[in-house]
Amino acid sequence: MGSLADGRVKLLDEKKAQVTSSLGDKTYTVAVDIEKRLAYSDDNGTRYRGYVGYPIIAVLMKKGVLSYNERIAEALKGIKWKTLNERYKKYWLVEKIVKNIARRRGVEPGEIDEYVEQVLSQLNQLELRLAEDPDNI
Repeated sequence: MGSLADGRVKLLDEKKAQVTSSLGDKTYTVAVDIEKRLAYSDDNGTRYRGYVGYPIIAVLMKKGVLSYNERIAEALKGIKWKTLNERYKKYWLVEKIVKNIARRRGVEPGEIDEYVEQVLSQLNQLELRLAEDPDNI
């Protein structure tokens, strides 16, 4: 959601989008076809680990397919995730730091946890399959 609040998600057409990383040094290509239940992204998590990474989730939120919470998004705005991940090397610790930032900005960690569960549930219901090539979507 931080990528949306930061204005880093750009829809190119009905199926394709670009998402810029938190540091602004990378741009990811994303393609989604909800009817075919197909998604593609060239971010590392999606490409090498086989999960639906944040660029796909951000595009689905921008398109209104997944819930978007503006209040939480604003609390996550401007966070440099890559810097935190590289510094602390443990996602649970980065998550704790980010939740503390959000708390200082008026959003409690429990609210974030509930929202994440809601989005993950919606994402599971979509039953997306990952495509190898954005042009096949």
